Amino acid sequence: MRHLHWFRTDLRLNDNPAIASHAAADSLLCLFLMPKPKPWCNLTGVGKQRDRFLRESLIELKKDLQALGQDLLVLEGSPELVIPHIVKRYGITEVSVSDHPGWEEKQSVTYLAEKLDIPVQIHRGNSLFTETDLPMALEDLPQVFSPFRRKVEKLNVRGPKAAPEQLPSAPSAQFDAIPPSIHKPHPGLPLPGGRRAGLRRVKQFIWDDESIKQYKLTRNCLDGFDGSSTFSPWLANGNLSVREVAHTIFDFEKNKVANESTYWLFFELLWREFFYWRAEVDGRALFLLSGLTGKPRRSTFEPRNFARWCAGDTNYPIVNALMRQLVATGWMSNRGRQIAASCLINELQGDWRFGAAFFEKHLIDYDVGSNYGNWQYIAGIGSDPRGGRHFNLAKQAADHDPKGIFIAKWGGVRPLQPDYITDAADWPIDSEKV
Repeated sequence: MRHLHWFRTDLRLNDNPAIASHAAADSLLCLFLMPKPKPWCNLTGVGKQRDRFLRESLIELKKDLQALGQDLLVLEGSPELVIPHIVKRYGITEVSVSDHPGWEEKQSVTYLAEKLDIPVQIHRGNSLFTETDLPMALEDLPQVFSPFRRKVEKLNVRGPKAAPEQLPSAPSAQFDAIPPSIHKPHPGLPLPGGRRAGLRRVKQFIWDDESIKQYKLTRNCLDGFDGSSTFSPWLANGNLSVREVAHTIFDFEKNKVANESTYWLFFELLWREFFYWRAEVDGRALFLLSGLTGKPRRSTFEPRNFARWCAGDTNYPIVNALMRQLVATGWMSNRGRQIAASCLINELQGDWRFGAAFFEKHLIDYDVGSNYGNWQYIAGIGSDPRGGRHFNLAKQAADHDPKGIFIAKWGGVRPLQPDYITDAADWPIDSEKV
């Protein structure tokens, strides 16, 4: 029995049911395919910090696999072309993959299952619950968060499983080293990739500093280490299991203190869970201008406005600072993402999908359900019962950066520019003088 596991957003050995399923195999080939997003909303490629975080995670995973007599084969190319070739070359008899809620990711697995004449086993993704755990069928999943939360927050979150003590041997082949990124973590938010860094951050935030006890009061801080847990990059890449984080919260509440703030960190995990399952249900509609609503949306694509928003060069200093932080570090606070999204959608009258695609390119914690679900929320065609959010940017700056420290740190004050530029080519021609 020669098995293959295709890693995607499950870059860990702990609490990874797909890895644990290969105990009886004679050999196991572990594969990762570098992401190469299709051109989408005038954007291509992956941002430098997202690429850096991913490469650091893969290098550490490769070392962990090698300690168990395994290895990690990292290639470039589409799974539809690469995996059938690998299956044939190594005589693979079974393929495993962890579930992913993204529509394109599901299409890839469906295509492989139809093309290959061997079993393709799909295992639990990085979610708190399985589909069978949920107290409703997926087609009955609530459209908004609060009813979902009330139905699932009392459910038992199963404990995470330990990493296997041994794995089947790797095929007798030489796997190349993973080229490290040429980029370094930004000193403004130095978040390294890999499981060990994620575990350190969880320990620091919850146990060492006990920052969890004030989380509800500090979670809207715009700088990463000032109040946010910043667990999301390691969760999005699968360095950490969401069940591990949940049970760390439960252990702290049991052994230290349980208050509104400790609950609120779990509350944020439930938001993540909600968007995970909404992405499963919404499928392709997650990327449509009107979402599932079918409501026509008034939006434009004015290239100059979009370019200014991306570059952090608008007439809104708080938005500029946030966008410059994103490109430099690969991260932005949840409050910051709401502010930046509201600006593009409401002040600049832009197509929300272009903003979501820009976030997809740069975020080190890019998660398809949370990213596109939150953008739909602000645009009013997703899970917001109010029909969208329009943030007062001056009030947001006053509330969350009253002394202008964040704006100054990230160079948010830019020269004011006119909304539109008219040059000679735009002037009407006087036909009588031609």
